[in-house]
Amino acid sequence: MEKIASFQVDHLRLKPGVFVSRRDQFETLVLTTLDLRFKEPNKEPVMDMPALHTIEHLGATFLRSHKEWSSRVVYFGPMGCRTGFYLILEGNRTSRDVLPLLREMADWILTFEGAIPGAAPAECGNCQEQNLNMAQWEIRRYAEMLRNPTEENLNYPA
Repeated sequence: MEKIASFQVDHLRLKPGVFVSRRDQFETLVLTTLDLRFKEPNKEPVMDMPALHTIEHLGATFLRSHKEWSSRVVYFGPMGCRTGFYLILEGNRTSRDVLPLLREMADWILTFEGAIPGAAPAECGNCQEQNLNMAQWEIRRYAEMLRNPTEENLNYPA
């Protein structure tokens, strides 16, 4: 079998950032998959499951409710390696295109208080595994990069 695109990225050189992972075209429809990398792979501890799960719930709620972007959001969810998230958007997007949206999402999560959306037994298969404090800690670190990204944070290593 052929090695898939995400396994061809040199994870030993990958830094936290926002990267275009792939673009898929279906007739006239283009979907852009973005790699929202929170952790430096194989060097930093991965996100713990409750924090990752909380970011998933809050991020998905924010993105799917956004006035301008909600109709373009196809998917937001965690990477199996727990170093970040995938965001799939309709359209031919770049990392720079989504920086304002991601900054807004991070700010919303940082100020979020109260019950986690979708964290009830009828709404989630593992509703008790949530940790808002740790989710906000992880988002705070990621938001620092979003505010001052370098080319290294916006382009996969060559």
